[in-house]
Amino acid sequence: MKVMVVVTHLLGAGHLSRALTLAWAFAARGHDTTLVSGGRPVPHFDTRGVDMVQLRALHSDGTNFSHLLTKDGAPVTEADYQSRRAVLLETLEKMQPDILITELYPFGRRVLRHEFQALLQAAHSLPHRPLVLASVRDILAPPSKPERATAADEVIDRYYDGVLVHSDKRSTVLDQSWPVSDRLQERLHYTGYVAPPAAGPHPECAGQGEVIVAAGAGSVGDALFEAAAGAARQSNGATWRLLVGGAHPEPRIARLLELSGGNAIVEPVRPDFRQLLYHADCAVTMCGYNTALDVLQSGCPAVLVPFDDGGEVEQTLRAQSLTRLDGIYAVKTSDLSPDILIKAVTATKGHRRPAGLDLHFDGAQRSVDIAVSLQRRRR
Repeated sequence: MKVMVVVTHLLGAGHLSRALTLAWAFAARGHDTTLVSGGRPVPHFDTRGVDMVQLRALHSDGTNFSHLLTKDGAPVTEADYQSRRAVLLETLEKMQPDILITELYPFGRRVLRHEFQALLQAAHSLPHRPLVLASVRDILAPPSKPERATAADEVIDRYYDGVLVHSDKRSTVLDQSWPVSDRLQERLHYTGYVAPPAAGPHPECAGQGEVIVAAGAGSVGDALFEAAAGAARQSNGATWRLLVGGAHPEPRIARLLELSGGNAIVEPVRPDFRQLLYHADCAVTMCGYNTALDVLQSGCPAVLVPFDDGGEVEQTLRAQSLTRLDGIYAVKTSDLSPDILIKAVTATKGHRRPAGLDLHFDGAQRSVDIAVSLQRRRR
């Protein structure tokens, strides 16, 4: 079958990572798969096996998702939007997909609704209409107004055959973040988490007995890193390892080493980060979708510090959901301090869970099964 996946990531790259994992799963089953990306390119992502189409890239102005910027930082113009729509519709017409998947829309990306609406209308006008599915993570940003949930229901009713929810119902259900109506409930298909294969233990047992601190790239993790550096300075016996992301992390690394009094290992993000978690005493991280899965797959006890700037609630809701599991604690950014962090890390001692628990982490593969089955039923 021919599969077209459409995604635009506006802040981090988590949406693109999940969509790419989904596209890989379709391609691995022999389906002709195209991923259309509307966010900024992420050069280190491996796109082999998937045809990539890059729209004119845009991103949000920080956490202001209603104000979009071009890759050069200029405000997006109508010409930019027209270019994106043209390439999107040209790709659809050329490909004539059997399955069309939109990531997040219509539950989010309202600022891009005109291009999504154009895509959906064009898809329904094709000689052989594709199966149309929405793809959403475990936690959505709750609608700010009731009418937005109603509007999403109406779009689903009109254009979509189903909604792939990339979560395990035993840990998180969509109702925890989004008002699920009876008509929407009938369209939901829980796939399990969309995660890469588990990393497994480190061949050299690196990370043994350590507190591993990671907060992605950019400045959003500065408060967490600074609290961790202060905790390492006060800590007796524990080894704190801070993994700093970003293209040029050297100045941040030097500053954090100074804050820790030289009592922490501070280094750039490591490619074996996921393997370190299998041996660490505790992980201290934010609570994005992919990071949360890394923690769950490894069984590592964790202190989650959800990103909550600009009124963001997604990570907070996810952290609240996961604290029901043994050995997972949450700390608000506003409460962060070295003392609080030390107490939270100490509370996780001895609470290592079995790696992977019994949750489904094969959500990409199960999504393929669900989509193919739904498409075959339409024939």
